[in-house]
Amino acid sequence: MHTPLFRPSMDRRAFLTASTIGLASLGFKDASRATTGSSVAAPTLAKPAKSTVLFFLCGGSSHIDMWDMKPNAPLEYRGEFKPMRTTGDDIMLCEHLPLLSKQAHRFAMVHGVTDGGRATGDHHAGYYYNLTGHAPDPTFKQQGNDRRPYPEDWPYMGSVVAMKRPQHPSLPSLITLPHKPSKLPFTRPGQFAGRIGMEFDPFILNGSFDEPLNFAAPTISMSGGMSSARMQDRKSLLGAMNDARRDLDHEMAIQNYAKQQERAFDLLSSSSTTNAFDIQSESMALRERYGQDVNGMSLLMARRMVEAGVPFVTVFWKEDESLHKKCKSAGGWDTHGNNFNCLRENLLPQFDRCFSAFLEDLSSRGLLDETLVLVTSEMGRMPKVGDRRSGGVGGAGRDHWTACMSVLMAGAGIQGGRAVGETDARAEYPKDRPIYPEDITKTVYYAMGIDNLEAHDRLGRAYNLLDEGKPLTELFG
Repeated sequence: MHTPLFRPSMDRRAFLTASTIGLASLGFKDASRATTGSSVAAPTLAKPAKSTVLFFLCGGSSHIDMWDMKPNAPLEYRGEFKPMRTTGDDIMLCEHLPLLSKQAHRFAMVHGVTDGGRATGDHHAGYYYNLTGHAPDPTFKQQGNDRRPYPEDWPYMGSVVAMKRPQHPSLPSLITLPHKPSKLPFTRPGQFAGRIGMEFDPFILNGSFDEPLNFAAPTISMSGGMSSARMQDRKSLLGAMNDARRDLDHEMAIQNYAKQQERAFDLLSSSSTTNAFDIQSESMALRERYGQDVNGMSLLMARRMVEAGVPFVTVFWKEDESLHKKCKSAGGWDTHGNNFNCLRENLLPQFDRCFSAFLEDLSSRGLLDETLVLVTSEMGRMPKVGDRRSGGVGGAGRDHWTACMSVLMAGAGIQGGRAVGETDARAEYPKDRPIYPEDITKTVYYAMGIDNLEAHDRLGRAYNLLDEGKPLTELFG
């Protein structure tokens, strides 16, 4: 029995709300804060990647415990884990990543990625900077984790790719799964299209721990008994509603909302989408290799989307709330307490299994050379063990650390087995060459063949979507 893409769970009222963030956020403000002037063409890869998959470890993964280990540092810094050799000459990984160590010749590590003191140490600012390439504005310092996504925010890099690359003929150009971080009212900024318009927002598929093989688009699910013909009737009804709304308000945001609805209906009416999202058609052996949990199945779904030609897929690690007390966190990589046990027993084994399977699977199908793969997070972890919020040294936690983190990159011509950038003896700060989130973002654009970052505000004025940063071209062969 095949699992349908959409669950029949939405009532009539909810069905009419086909939007990822809703009309409440449509007050699009003037984009004059953007850098104005003509864009300068950026360098691009000779053979651009067809897709990007960004795997985001929600919470702030510990660089010093995973892949920027410092075995010669004092014990209170290096922690409990030992490094192990890998198939990559320049890469050493944590002993609890044995499967990934066999894939190290396929990926590169970027160390010493830093916010340069431009962020706040909060999750919201970390998401925003690492997903958009733009340093957080003063509102992040004023509001902290209360800061909401704003319509004038700089766009997510995936939204820029969706805007600049040709639209996929039958699927969304930007897909996010298995959730939209974080729970309301604390939705993380940086994961949306912001000022370039809602039509470039991600199409979100929700997954769950209870049903990891089932993915659903919650805001546009077909209710029971809904056929394509009836869908078209409702499409006409919504068209009339949108016409009436446009008579009242001609703002560009409303037009973008209508375009987003149009594409959602096209997706629902397409017979080709069911097969693309049918994860149960994969063999049991392959599903078990990924691990049949929600994060593993999300990566398997990402591979299917790459195979189908979707330009950008984001997998946000879904946090396990049952780990809240154990790790003093939301259940993800925010290991404020019991850092080593949470990593050793829960986070690292699951990550090791699913991500090593993902690289192995892409490579065996000949997809890795044409797919850029990133593993990143909103921050690193404090190199000195002992978060005061969880009992200090006795609590064995690591606090937030935005001065230093690592990013994994693979595919699309990246030379595997090597490291770019270096940190000091305790993994606290970049050693010689700081690398910034805008450099990582520019590297994505470089790999995807995007050399024109010009956009226009609603008054027709040109501005550059990302002035700062340089691509890390030395990563590529």
